Amino acid sequence: MKRRDFTTALLAAPAAPPRIKAAMFGTGHGHATSKWKALSSMPEYEFVGVANPESNPALANVARLSMDAVLDDKTIEMVAIESHDYKRNLEYAQLAIASGKHVHLDKPPGTSYEGLRDMFAIAREKKLAVQLGYQWRYHPGMNDVLDAARGGKLGRVYRFRASIDKPARETSPYKGGMMFIEGCHLVDRATALLGKPRKVTGFIPGDDNNLVVLEYDGVIAEISVANGDPNGNAHRYVEVIGTKGTAKASPFAPARVHFHLEGEQPRSYDPPPFPTYTPDFAELAATIRTGKKPSYSFEHDLMTHRVLLEACGML
Repeated sequence: MKRRDFTTALLAAPAAPPRIKAAMFGTGHGHATSKWKALSSMPEYEFVGVANPESNPALANVARLSMDAVLDDKTIEMVAIESHDYKRNLEYAQLAIASGKHVHLDKPPGTSYEGLRDMFAIAREKKLAVQLGYQWRYHPGMNDVLDAARGGKLGRVYRFRASIDKPARETSPYKGGMMFIEGCHLVDRATALLGKPRKVTGFIPGDDNNLVVLEYDGVIAEISVANGDPNGNAHRYVEVIGTKGTAKASPFAPARVHFHLEGEQPRSYDPPPFPTYTPDFAELAATIRTGKKPSYSFEHDLMTHRVLLEACGML
């Protein structure tokens, strides 16, 4: 190729979209460090710093910004909300939305149904994206299980059951115990498959042993959290049972998927590696830059939050 032709072709190539400047409010959430690493490593983003930091040695040397500086800076387009205080997280998100920022709001998205509802309404009016931090939405093994159920591979689904046991005992300052903090992930997986339940029953005697039952026409969903199970990570699972067989993701990391279908031998396999949080932020970047429709709507997220709060006796 001649130099002139090469130069012409180079000039004609579409320019890469500008990187999205991103900041973080709070650093005490259990996901904060990994989300900072993801945002800092991805070509779609330019991570500029954190505001209102909490105790987190991993982020001790990250640039500090004031919240007002972030909110007033029109070049910062997205804020990740990562405080250990879930009530405060929703308040941070509301401030960011009011200032015209797109938001990644970590789970669970606050303690108020009305607050989340109103924030979504403002975000919709301003054409802003709000992504909730339910990490298992992008888990390839879990998605294989749910896709098999949606596609009819399991026949008529009549049971969903899941557990997200914790290997180290923690206490929760919230009425919903560990179901509110950890079980929210699985409530989201149940509603993603089954939709809005007709009845929600929570058994939350304390932090250690939580159970939620969601009732649908012809389907029961059972979600549990055992707090302080020394082998909790290995016991985590999502299982869907139908008239033609069962699909199960267990454990979540390293991921393993199991199918046992009618008339077939059981089979298990390892799904593709799960890059923590980069699929979430890649989708958010596409929504911000290209208008890609998010995988989960405001309606789904609000319904799921209502189910969670009701299950935890917080509504």
